[in-house]
Amino acid sequence: MLGTHEVMSTDITLYWGSGSIPCWRAMICLEEKGLSGYDSKLISLEKKEQKSDEILKINPRGQVPAFKHGDVVVNESMAICLYLENIFKKQGTQLLPDDPSHQALVLQRFMETQNIMDKSKALFYYRLQTKQEDWDQECIVEKIKALAEELSLWEKYLSQSGDGFLITEDFTLADAALIPALAFLKRMKLPMKEGFPHLASYYERVKDRPSVQSGWPPHWKETPGYDYLKDV
Repeated sequence: MLGTHEVMSTDITLYWGSGSIPCWRAMICLEEKGLSGYDSKLISLEKKEQKSDEILKINPRGQVPAFKHGDVVVNESMAICLYLENIFKKQGTQLLPDDPSHQALVLQRFMETQNIMDKSKALFYYRLQTKQEDWDQECIVEKIKALAEELSLWEKYLSQSGDGFLITEDFTLADAALIPALAFLKRMKLPMKEGFPHLASYYERVKDRPSVQSGWPPHWKETPGYDYLKDV
């Protein structure tokens, strides 16, 4: 079976950017499916290399992840994850359970993780792109409240899941999407342990999984991050 993995993975190309949570989701799923030999093309988001002709040929939006498997092109990160599980279902980690109720819940939580990113980025980019003297404190309070409410919902989810992964004792698509989102929150100095202990415990359990570490943004290891979420 390993030989099959290697042959299949050489026909896969992924363009990705360091620090991109969508890219990280796809990379985790590639590793979980035993496809670590894929053609990994790191591009510079800072230099806007995602707008290069090479990437625009396969993704006219000029975004990453941009993914090719042979002649098949898939560009949205969640679509890439679902494609990998569907095409390579019989190898590596089964990321979508056979049980209908578990499968439904995995798909729901998988999609729901985007709410975490939407709300955390709304606060992060407001503070990043607005001069501090121009900050609207009422606006910031509303964004903090929205993120805190979202994370409280996930705190409840995890309080019901025990000490395993998000849905079952097995790693699934939902985990592949959740753990990068939590890593982003930690990098933005969210006081996770103090405010959301179940999220913090889950993060500590899953962050060192090989597939998660394999996609860890290279520049995160060299820079300290920001404190934009410290007061959530």
